[in-house]
Amino acid sequence: MSPITKAVFPVAGPGSRLLSAASPGPREMMPVVDKPLIQYALEEALAAGLTDMVFITGGRHAAADHFDAADELDIALELRGKTDLIETVHKLLPKGVNCVFVRQAEPRGLGHAILRARALIGDGAFAVILADDLIEARPGALAQMLAQHERYRCSIVGVQRIGREEAAQHCVVRCHALFDSLSQVAGIAKYPRPADAPSTLGIVGRYILTPRIFDHLESAVPGPDGGVHLADAIAKLLREEQVLAFEFLGTRYDCASKLGYLKATLAYGLTHPEVGPGFAAFLEKRMAGPQICAE
Repeated sequence: MSPITKAVFPVAGPGSRLLSAASPGPREMMPVVDKPLIQYALEEALAAGLTDMVFITGGRHAAADHFDAADELDIALELRGKTDLIETVHKLLPKGVNCVFVRQAEPRGLGHAILRARALIGDGAFAVILADDLIEARPGALAQMLAQHERYRCSIVGVQRIGREEAAQHCVVRCHALFDSLSQVAGIAKYPRPADAPSTLGIVGRYILTPRIFDHLESAVPGPDGGVHLADAIAKLLREEQVLAFEFLGTRYDCASKLGYLKATLAYGLTHPEVGPGFAAFLEKRMAGPQICAE
């Protein structure tokens, strides 16, 4: 089996859980300190050795503009003699990395978005990254999962421990433990009531999938919301192939929620080489006591 080189980034959703009328735009383009979420996701894929990136968009998307701008900026910097900054630009989208943007005409669920990539993925396993799940990890969560795939050669879903009271916000796996961080998936409960949750392992936005998943997405019956759901297709895949749940090492920030987005901004701001010390000093002063604003 050939190494995985392809990743799918579904970025067609409206992001209504976070964005308001005052801040329109794709959720994946929301910045954490000085980079949009989609760039963190791309960097995670690059660090894992992937080279072919498929973005599923809702039409002309800000992500396409963001990455297309790299070549234009490169030329502009060279003309202005700013050659020292060109290396920084190249890190955004290195040579040899292919980005393709595929349109999803209408939002019909995560499963339908992934299905749109079928012709580009072909007959090999591939990764799926949901950019609004920002994961702080060294090595990256996807690199950790690829190492497991190298050994087991099957589909893998990224999971994290959740409180039972959070179960209704997650797809929760029913599983049999194999090792400390690895379990065999036996079933998936979609957004269960806390009392009905089969475990405390909730699926997060990292997947490695075999191409057989496309057949189940193709034949899927849309749910009550009209969407094709990836969890349903994975549940069918379980009847034919082994699927593993991997509890990666790292911290996940749910940037689809206001609180998760604020936590990510705080965590990444404190470790940022340029603004981190000043930000830490500000927070220390802020936490020391109430601030009095002079009129």
